[in-house]
Amino acid sequence: IDEIEALSSIYGEDWCVVDEDEKIYCIKINDCLDQPKWTLCLQVILPPGYPAAEPPIYQLNAPWLRGQDYVELANSLEEIYVQNLGESILYLWVEKIREVLIEKAQSSDPEPDIKKTSEEADEDGGDDFLLDYQPIQEDQIKIVNYITSESQEVDEELPTIHHGNPITDRRSTFQAHLAPVVTPRQVKRVLEKLYENKKIASATHNIYAYRIYCEDKQTFLQDCEDDGETAAGGRLLHLMQILNVHNVLVVVSRWYGGILLGPDRFKHINNCARNILVE
Repeated sequence: IDEIEALSSIYGEDWCVVDEDEKIYCIKINDCLDQPKWTLCLQVILPPGYPAAEPPIYQLNAPWLRGQDYVELANSLEEIYVQNLGESILYLWVEKIREVLIEKAQSSDPEPDIKKTSEEADEDGGDDFLLDYQPIQEDQIKIVNYITSESQEVDEELPTIHHGNPITDRRSTFQAHLAPVVTPRQVKRVLEKLYENKKIASATHNIYAYRIYCEDKQTFLQDCEDDGETAAGGRLLHLMQILNVHNVLVVVSRWYGGILLGPDRFKHINNCARNILVE
């Protein structure tokens, strides 16, 4: 309670109480410029065991935050948690994010690339820096082509692809697909195979994340893609990190039914992914 009161007074209008009973809060963070270029929203849920025994459950929302940027920032936040076990860490998290945004503003990084975002973004009255969604189905394949372009390997066997049970809510349908993968080349092959299916290719969003464990370096090769559902890929990757799964690609297809679901869409994406991982 003391921490929440302190943060509320420090961040003023940038601090938002989403649900007091469930301890859900949102902090809008920017690069401190008069006209901020880089902005990010940190949403946190404080579980009953926080701070003594449980970390905050968090979501990083920004249309430009994807792939390696997301992974690096998430890793920084998790390092702060590990270094300060049992202590209140939200202030440290917010200031770390601000430090990253200031570095971006001062570096030669181009302006944030705000392309497509969720069709729910502006209708939900969401963050004012989100723009209209425009479907660009080829993006995922281009991204993975880029990943594999440096080391073209011999064609590898296509892994077995599993399909989960669909979840339908208010005419939107969500379905997860999973394949065991050990190289980026296999990720590319699985995505290409999935997009051969006209129904999957026509989905409003195909969100994915993968984690591959590299034994020689004892590190993870991991990445994610929102495909227009802002922050969904990062949340999916975070779920896979929490469950400590590796050598797997998870894709969640969403067919939008015309009725806004708000935050429930993230719950369905994660539930689809969790169910197929458990299976």
